[in-house]
Amino acid sequence: MTDHIWSYSTESGHLAGIDLTGWRVEAADGHIGKVDKHSDEVDDAYLVVDTGAWIFGKEVLIPASAVTRVDLEDYRIHLALTRQQVKDAPEFVSDKHLADQQYREEIGHHYRTGGPFSGGTGAI
Repeated sequence: MTDHIWSYSTESGHLAGIDLTGWRVEAADGHIGKVDKHSDEVDDAYLVVDTGAWIFGKEVLIPASAVTRVDLEDYRIHLALTRQQVKDAPEFVSDKHLADQQYREEIGHHYRTGGPFSGGTGAI
């Protein structure tokens, strides 16, 4: 992982400028959805993942540091998160949360520690 939660690690294979919209997203233990939106901005990179029917169409914000591998051939993004960590994350609402710093801090805390939204351990 990277030291900064909102940045891609150099090992992930992410290339700035590639449109990831629609790419399949895989948690460490299975498929979780597709990329709806994303950002490549330095220190503000993220994925918005539409989980579809898996958890009733919820969208979640995933910090770029959770990305372990970008598969350019199969259009897949692999995460260092479990399906449960994603499921337990607070729902993302674009017009409400995109610029909300407190929400971003909560997301960072959730994925690092597994809380306050779940009791698991973090991965990033």
